[in-house]
Amino acid sequence: MCEDSTMVSSSNGVVEDLICVKHNKPNDLWISIKGKVYNVTEWAKIHPGGDIPLLNLAGQDVTDAFIAFHPGSAWQHLDKLFTGYHLKDYQISDVSKDYRKLASEFAKAGMFEKKGHGVIYSLCFVSLLLSACVYGVLYSTSFWVHMVAGAVLGLAWMQIAYLGHDAGHYQMMATRGWNKFAGIFIGNCITGISIAWWKWTHNAHHIACNSLDYDPDLQHLPMLAVSPKLFNSLTSVFYGRELTFDSLARFFVSYQHYSYYPIMCVARVNLYLQTLLLLCSKRRIPDRGLNILGTLVFWTWFPLLVSQLPNWPERVAFVLVSFSVTGIQHVQFTLNHFAADVYVGPPKGNDWFEKQTSGTIDISCSSYMDWFFGGLQFQLEHHLFPRLPRCHLRSISPVVRELCKKHNLPYTSLSFFDANITTLKTLRTAALQARDLTNPAPQNLLWEAFNTHG
Repeated sequence: MCEDSTMVSSSNGVVEDLICVKHNKPNDLWISIKGKVYNVTEWAKIHPGGDIPLLNLAGQDVTDAFIAFHPGSAWQHLDKLFTGYHLKDYQISDVSKDYRKLASEFAKAGMFEKKGHGVIYSLCFVSLLLSACVYGVLYSTSFWVHMVAGAVLGLAWMQIAYLGHDAGHYQMMATRGWNKFAGIFIGNCITGISIAWWKWTHNAHHIACNSLDYDPDLQHLPMLAVSPKLFNSLTSVFYGRELTFDSLARFFVSYQHYSYYPIMCVARVNLYLQTLLLLCSKRRIPDRGLNILGTLVFWTWFPLLVSQLPNWPERVAFVLVSFSVTGIQHVQFTLNHFAADVYVGPPKGNDWFEKQTSGTIDISCSSYMDWFFGGLQFQLEHHLFPRLPRCHLRSISPVVRELCKKHNLPYTSLSFFDANITTLKTLRTAALQARDLTNPAPQNLLWEAFNTHG
């Protein structure tokens, strides 16, 4: 919308030929919200959500994304950024109208503030799991008890990750300060994964859901490629480097449908590495000192716990078991997006709802399994309303489904088993194409069309 829109001054009524796309650079960054144009060049440097979301949507109308990520209190801060210009001929699509109406209804019902008691239950459950793990390591000499303790630790890490996700998306604690403390404590101190790293990548993922060059959650070369479009060595806008598809990447990707689960079992190692790289980088990181301190806490207690095991084989096995259990969660996360539609290029602010529906897959399960998925089985609902506490996601699912049906948009919900099968088929299709040394030659287009649906 904004790229082709002319802006008109609201202060003096003078029409000027200011094309919004011209203001999409870090040193000249404008956005529009409800047709009003804001200069966020300086604000991007201190934006709580980081500069990546603003840069990815620069020069566009971002009303739907703003509504999704900000509470009502955020609107009062916009006035100081207002340029005095409005978009000329500003229009709203029917789907955006319905989306904004739905968000307003949820807000009026207080759903964004009603968090339920899930956090308390989860914290008690995690405390029980961690206590059982420590007890098993310190007070038993049985190899199998030690392995069960490792599995219990992995399960605890899974639940902690869901709590960290809650803390990052909405204020799960009573105050902002306690919420920050919770994020660093359960993220950095207990799991060793920086909450700063998570926010940096996760905000970019939400804004650019399933863009091959903008969404870091799809950029896993040389090990994995969800689409043959990655064979063109795309440049990652997020990381600022080329996603090189060379002979090494071709080899790994060619067998990715076999290596997928083994990779997920040790994927945690990559998260530790990414945390280290970010905290040691020159990039501006909110609360860098606290994040470093929290990470050091983890690398104190975890090696100390492992050292209490009687010998090195058991220590290695304990770590591998704990990592493998958390690998289930890595599989969960990839099922939500790997087999969904992908695209190349920046996200667009005026098709927010459409991009979320096409780029996400829900996992259907009984309500008694909600604890296991942490609410993220309702991936589309979460992407559309990221500030909505997980206790409400199941209740709004029928409403979202009806809205998708009304506007002829996809609402994909698969069982956990079917989602695994679909993801493996997606990986296999890309793997077989990677083996073709002429790829990406035109003759592969028929193969791609034939295998689109597995």
